[in-house]
Amino acid sequence: MPRPFLAAALLALPLPLAAQTDLPPAVTAAEANVSADSIRAYDKYLSDDLLEGRYPGQRGGELAAKYIASQFESYGLKPGGDHGTYFQQVDFTSVKADPIKTTFTLVPKSGAPIKLKFADDFVVFNSQLTPSATINAPIVWMGYGITAPEFQWDDYAGIDVKGKVILCIVNDPPSDDPNFFGGKSLTYYGRWTYKFEQAARKGAVGALIIHRTDLAAYGWDVVRNSNSAEKTFLAHDANPRLEAASWIQLDVAKQIFAASGTDLDTEFAAAGKHGFKARELPVKLDATVISTVRNFQSPNVIGILPGTSPAPDQAVIYTGHYDHLGVKADAKPGEDAIFNGAGDNGTGTAMIMEMARAVTSAKLSPPHSMIFAAVTAEEQGLLGSAYLSQHPPLPIGQINLDLNFDEILPFGQGDQLHASGSQRTSFYPTLEATAKRFGYSVPAPRPDTGGGYYRSDHFSFAHAGVPAFSVGQGGTYKGHDAAWSQAQGAAYNKNDYHNVSDNFKPEWDFVGNATLCRLGIELGWKSVTSPPIEWKAGDEFAAARKASK
Repeated sequence: MPRPFLAAALLALPLPLAAQTDLPPAVTAAEANVSADSIRAYDKYLSDDLLEGRYPGQRGGELAAKYIASQFESYGLKPGGDHGTYFQQVDFTSVKADPIKTTFTLVPKSGAPIKLKFADDFVVFNSQLTPSATINAPIVWMGYGITAPEFQWDDYAGIDVKGKVILCIVNDPPSDDPNFFGGKSLTYYGRWTYKFEQAARKGAVGALIIHRTDLAAYGWDVVRNSNSAEKTFLAHDANPRLEAASWIQLDVAKQIFAASGTDLDTEFAAAGKHGFKARELPVKLDATVISTVRNFQSPNVIGILPGTSPAPDQAVIYTGHYDHLGVKADAKPGEDAIFNGAGDNGTGTAMIMEMARAVTSAKLSPPHSMIFAAVTAEEQGLLGSAYLSQHPPLPIGQINLDLNFDEILPFGQGDQLHASGSQRTSFYPTLEATAKRFGYSVPAPRPDTGGGYYRSDHFSFAHAGVPAFSVGQGGTYKGHDAAWSQAQGAAYNKNDYHNVSDNFKPEWDFVGNATLCRLGIELGWKSVTSPPIEWKAGDEFAAARKASK
């Protein structure tokens, strides 16, 4: 599409940026090249019905990957994938529970069996990746299902769960002390992924996580849509796995406790206190999980702007996931069935592409590499980024920073920069100063009660030691009041997140997305021209960073 002349673009930039003199002309030119209209066009294509919800290993996902790769090639990026291509192929195995043949029945020691309804009462996947699994095992009440020696907490102490099914609460034990399970902020121990992993490590055959919207930070619709469809795993992961990894509704948990002669409120309160003792309940789970198993590949798409310095690389990697949830399996005739994912994460993918186009068209020559990676299978548990962090295009210790872009809703120009987790790194003062020049305030970090830090692709790189965080905006949007601004995000979370209604909207305003791209380019430049970025002393990822060097 036609591009404005550079001089006109510079005049259109916010005054603080245009007036800067501390950046090389090529960086300023790259920022001037960013176009909100380009981001809009990328997002509109990525969220078109043609791409069928961009599901990994299916036609729509392949079309999306090829489109992104073709754009990277047109920009002149060096291929960063396998065998001189832009594609880093990842082997996956997926399972999808049959909603008719998969059955769950609670069998109390006394009283009638309680049959549960798939999708309404429970969802489940067989992470052992076999076509069928039959379970008839006692349920063990595990409280939060956590073993955390640093907090002197072990829900598994004194009980053997081998061959049994654990029942646990999502989230961490309640705390106001930041030195105890992060206080109000969720730690990884509170994530559903940890609950399933730990249950499998302890030899359980199944796990039932009790869903409660306030604790999970999302409703049952999100759980149902994310877990009743196909679930995907890295094919060669040798870690222990469950035959039945399940979520259950809160009312189902109430029935289990009632059949055990107790009540949910009493049990939840006891589970959050030191001295809690797990115990086997007088209820069994009689379950049959019938699954379709599929092996496939889906690529991460990687392009590199190589650094010019002969010294060891100190790269920045820009990440954003291009996959989404595909097509709704149980849609009725005539019903919208495609999870187009325009917000999640057509927006972030479009921004990765636009930053890559902007820096290459400006002929930027960074001293250290700039890596642009559109990753797959985020919706399946950050799998594409996990693989990339384990198989990076250069040694992981030579990646100085990961900037992730995920679900940046196009509501216009916000006045706040959100970068949760950045305060944990030595790069935070640079981020604050740069944000100010772009007209953003940076709110004081708030407790991460929903565990958002562990739910996007930057976490994969943080887990590998790389200082990493996601970049977004919010606050009050230009031309609107605070109430309007808050209502837009709330409406999206309630109605569109992980729903078929997450469609491209013509009225969307991508001006703020463009500003974040310019800021991202500048942060990336500063990261490749700065001293090594580190986690602050004592951070949970500092040891991994040290080990990666």
